[in-house]
Amino acid sequence: MNMNIENQTTHESARRHFLASSAMSVSSVALAWMFNNERANADFKKPIEQPVFDATPKTPKSEPSAKAMISLWMQGGPSHHDMFDPKPGMAKYDGKEFPGDIKYDNAAQASSKVFASPWKFAPRGECGMELSELIPHTATVADDICLIRSTKTGVNNHGQSIRALQTGRIVAGRPALGSWLTYGLGCEADNLPAFLALIDPGQLPVLGVENWSNGWLPSIYQGTVVRPTEPRILDLTPPPHLKGKAQKRALEFLEQLNERHIADRPGQLDLQARIASYQLAAKMQTAATEALDLSGETKATQQMYGIHEKPTAEYGSRCLIARRLIERGVRFVQVYTANQLWDSHGSILGRLPAACQKVDKPSAALVKDLKQRGLLDSTVVHWGGEMGRLPVVQNDAGRAKIGRDHNTHGFSMWVAGGGFKAGHVHGSTDEWGHKAVEDVVNHFDYHATLLHLFGLDHKELIFRRSNRDQTLTDGQPGKVVQGLLA
Repeated sequence: MNMNIENQTTHESARRHFLASSAMSVSSVALAWMFNNERANADFKKPIEQPVFDATPKTPKSEPSAKAMISLWMQGGPSHHDMFDPKPGMAKYDGKEFPGDIKYDNAAQASSKVFASPWKFAPRGECGMELSELIPHTATVADDICLIRSTKTGVNNHGQSIRALQTGRIVAGRPALGSWLTYGLGCEADNLPAFLALIDPGQLPVLGVENWSNGWLPSIYQGTVVRPTEPRILDLTPPPHLKGKAQKRALEFLEQLNERHIADRPGQLDLQARIASYQLAAKMQTAATEALDLSGETKATQQMYGIHEKPTAEYGSRCLIARRLIERGVRFVQVYTANQLWDSHGSILGRLPAACQKVDKPSAALVKDLKQRGLLDSTVVHWGGEMGRLPVVQNDAGRAKIGRDHNTHGFSMWVAGGGFKAGHVHGSTDEWGHKAVEDVVNHFDYHATLLHLFGLDHKELIFRRSNRDQTLTDGQPGKVVQGLLA
């Protein structure tokens, strides 16, 4: 699919004025605005052609394997040494000087003592994938996942690496992956947003709203936040005095005004998006309420996700909601863990098992549930964060306080479904788990491969901005990694 579209930004002040109005009060304000500003806009010249941005389903250039995606975003940097990438040879060096160079992010707490994983690994599934005892439930879906042990961003610290994996580049202000997918493909559902962000009750992830920002894409492609507690979507239900006929009449009048208004002001992308959001909001009052309600799920399904167990109840509920959204036609759902949940600079012996306990059972349940419903073949499930950890001790202040520093040069994540190879381990790090050395998957390679599975070419999914063609990989040497494909 080749999208080469000129971004329009006409009449910015008029746009801001109109967008300041709310869904239920906008009609009278917009009507007055139109009449009072008619003369001011008399000299407005319409372009010959104007792009129309919406979330209607779009046909990709090639036959897709994947139609939807759920990203389980583990913010902070899960330790690949202790979960996914066994290095038994490190045991004889445990506590001894590391025989090489290490780049530390936190030099003040750095040490050069080798830290061999204290957790045991064993082959799992028919494929024999070696996984840690910390993730026993993930072990049960080993034959369904593709474990990438050679992920690399190679950039410093959390923010830059988050941007690399979430938006394609380390600079701020770019569209998130979910925005790119919904821009290129739209959404099968017309009563739910195309891109939903399911945030954690603990704290927003690092960079907050940047993780689901539309950047400079039209704002219709921005992620819609689903809160971890009720009401999960704010302002979804109208007050009692506006329900029923009163709301219907108000919305019909608003739609008439909006049609007149946008017809005279083509090219105002945020205005188009806001009008579309009003239309979508009315449909969501029923559809979203139903999709977010777990009471109709069977007891067996709820138990599988662990939603009645304290450690997994909250995360399991969000994973189950993600499945319900995808089966109702949503294109992209991202489920976030709390800010720095996995950032184990210290006390890793206690912090890492707790983090694993929160997500392990629900993550595996999601894969199993999608598979038993016939949805895994067309749905990509991604599990991972922005970095891994180093092979040496950080905060050498006693066994209970030790941790691991950041490592973006070689770490692990897994994907399942949607055309990824199942029961497969791809790539490797060096003997210390420090750097990716074999079949390296850079963030731009991952993005190119992912778009390919959706039937899109990363070089041809274009948005034209400031006379420049913008893409997710943005000129980087991204390649489709054939070894990841089924």
